[in-house]
Amino acid sequence: MSQDPNSDTTTHGIRVRAEAQYLEGESDPDRGRFFFVYRIRIENDSARTVQLLSRRWVILDANNRREEVVGEGVVGKQPILAPGESFEYRSYCPLRTAWGTMEGSYAFADPAGEGFEASVGRFFLVPAAENSIVSEG
Repeated sequence: MSQDPNSDTTTHGIRVRAEAQYLEGESDPDRGRFFFVYRIRIENDSARTVQLLSRRWVILDANNRREEVVGEGVVGKQPILAPGESFEYRSYCPLRTAWGTMEGSYAFADPAGEGFEASVGRFFLVPAAENSIVSEG
């Protein structure tokens, strides 16, 4: 694959890196079930403390079927990040096709209540990705 399947995007001093890995053992291609794990690393490169409040994902499969996922926090948390701090988590995404994409945004607020969104650049859910999310434990 000539294009990097991962993403690395900075918005308002919040850097978000995303990568995905195909889980062959959890997938069943004969039944249209393709399972991916993805890892997100959020780094606060700004000069202010921020809290992640919610997430918004847009997931597209190879048939251009679109799913939007909106919810509070990430993996049940709403982390607070001081300048220089980071937060990393893993989650999962099932698809009905062998590949797809994810992109979205996180809503943040600072202690004064000023809100903003940080983008999550498009990353690819593809079996050929060379990421090693699962093996790193």
